[in-house]
Amino acid sequence: METTETMHTLPAAPFKGMGKLIHIAAWAILFGLPFFFTGRESQTVTVLSYVRSVIVPLSFMFVFYVNYFALIDHFLFSKHPWKYILCNVVLIAVAMGAVHLMFELLPHPEWKHPKPEKEWQETVGFFMVNAMLYMLVAGLSVAIKMTGSWYEMESSRRELEKSRAEAELQNLKSQLNPHFLFNTLNNIYSLIAFSPERAQEAVHDLSRLLRYVLYDSSQPMVPLEKELDFIRNYVELMRIRLPEHVKLTTDISAATPDTQVAPLLFISLIENAFKHGVSHNKPSFIDLKIHQEGMRIVCSIRNSHFPKDIGQDKSGSGIGLQNLSRRLKLLYPAHHIFTYGQERDEYVCLLELQT
Repeated sequence: METTETMHTLPAAPFKGMGKLIHIAAWAILFGLPFFFTGRESQTVTVLSYVRSVIVPLSFMFVFYVNYFALIDHFLFSKHPWKYILCNVVLIAVAMGAVHLMFELLPHPEWKHPKPEKEWQETVGFFMVNAMLYMLVAGLSVAIKMTGSWYEMESSRRELEKSRAEAELQNLKSQLNPHFLFNTLNNIYSLIAFSPERAQEAVHDLSRLLRYVLYDSSQPMVPLEKELDFIRNYVELMRIRLPEHVKLTTDISAATPDTQVAPLLFISLIENAFKHGVSHNKPSFIDLKIHQEGMRIVCSIRNSHFPKDIGQDKSGSGIGLQNLSRRLKLLYPAHHIFTYGQERDEYVCLLELQT
C-alpha cells in the first residue's frame, strides 16, 4: 500500500498594524513616567519640570528613529557595518551634547537645587553610562527593524507560495478535464460497435457530466451532494457498457448535503476502478462506497485487478493518481488520508477528507 503524507501550513503573520500600536504604546508609557515619579516629594508636575523630564526620552526617540528609518537601511542592511557604527557614534554624541546643553539652558525647578560640581572621573562615568543607554536604544531599533523585516519577508514568501500553489492547482485541474473527457469518449467509442442506441444515450449523459466539469467544478468548493450526483451519473454512464459477468455495487450518500468539498477529487479513483477492474472474459467486480461520518468524507473502492499493459493503455490514466495526490496536498494539506495499492488479486483505494 502507498500512502500520501500530509503537510502542515505555516502560522498566519501578525496584523500589519500591530507594529504601530507597539510604538505608540511604548512612547506613551515613556512620556507618561514623569507624572508618576516627578511628584514623589509632594511636588506637583509643572510645565518646566515636565519639559526637563522629557528631554532624555525625546533624545532616545531621536536616536531610535534616525536608526529605524535611515541608518539601518542605508548602512546595516547594505552590509556597511563600520559606517553604521561610526554614524551611531556621531549620532549619540550629538544627542548627548544636545541634552546636556538643554539642561544647562533651562532653569532649575525651584524645589530642586543645583548639584555641586563633580570630579572629572564622575563626569566621565556619567557620560559612559548615558552612552550605554543610547547604544541600547540603537540596538533596540535594530532588533525591532529586523523583526519587522523578517515578518515582511515571511509574509511575501507565503503570498508567493500561495500564488504558486494556486497556479499549480489550476494546471492540475486543466490536466484533469481533458483526461476525464478522453476516458469517457474512449468508453463511448467502444459502445458504438455493438450498440449505437446506447452510445447515443451515453453522449447525452456525457453532456450533463461535461457541464459540471466545465462550469460547476471551476469553483474552489462545491456542495457535496452536487459532487455525489456527478459521480452517480458517471457510474451510470459506465454501467451501460459493463458485461454481465461484472458485478457493480455502489453506496453513495451524504449525511449533510450542505457540506462543501473540493470538486473532482474522487473521479480519478473511480475511473481507475472501471479501467483496471473489469475483464472482458473473467468474473469481475467493483465495490464503490462514498459516505459521510461526521466531519469526515470517506471514499473506499475495492475492485478486481486486471492491469493493462503500458503499450495497450492509451488513455493517459497514469497521471490520474499523481494529480490527485498533488491536489490533496494543496487543498487538504493536513486533513486527508490517501492510501492505494494491490491486496492479493484486488486493488483497494481509500480517501478520507476532514472538512
